Amino acid sequence: MNKTNTENRYVQILSTGVRLEGIVSIPEDARGFVVFVHGSGSSRHSPRNQYVAQTLQEGGLATLLFDLLTAYEEESDLQTRYLRFDIDLLARRTAGVLEWLTLQPYAYGLKKGLFGSSTGAAAALMAAAELPDEVDAVVSRGGRPDLAGGALREVEASTLLIVGGNDDVVIDLNKQALENMSVDTQKRLIVVPGASHLFEEPGALEEAARLARDWFQVHLDSVGVH
Repeated sequence: MNKTNTENRYVQILSTGVRLEGIVSIPEDARGFVVFVHGSGSSRHSPRNQYVAQTLQEGGLATLLFDLLTAYEEESDLQTRYLRFDIDLLARRTAGVLEWLTLQPYAYGLKKGLFGSSTGAAAALMAAAELPDEVDAVVSRGGRPDLAGGALREVEASTLLIVGGNDDVVIDLNKQALENMSVDTQKRLIVVPGASHLFEEPGALEEAARLARDWFQVHLDSVGVH
């Protein structure tokens, strides 16, 4: 898939009474749609998420990168660091974005997935639990799925947890989260050797992006879906 064949649209999304900024990228013959739920202190401008999004687009998947917080909230959060850990708020915002996306003509007929990092992984899983008919797959990169709490048992979407091999505490938290998910849910934990929490080591982010792409390609392939 040549990335030059990807159509980009800047969008404004109304969710939970606020207007959120985002960018939709749709490759030719897209076979699924992935919404990014960024982590604490991040935004749609995150270079790491942009890199993963490009990898997904080259794999035939449409993406939506959006800001979970408004510009005013972002400025306030830089001082207080409170909103980025308000998982309930972030999950409600994510659910609102999913509901908005279902109304967009370019998303018709495409299965949807969520890609979450850090605290955004918990918000993604909570939104997936709330809207099981809208989310078919979730991928967490260096995430805190444990923060989704009791919602983990309600997640039906196929879930992949990716953690860096040097991120010991987060590995344990991801293992606990995996155990707390329903036995009926297709789920997997993959540890990327030598990677830290932010996957900054050479080749680490590329591996995480490849794993995410492969997972979404399998679970979001909308060809033949009606």
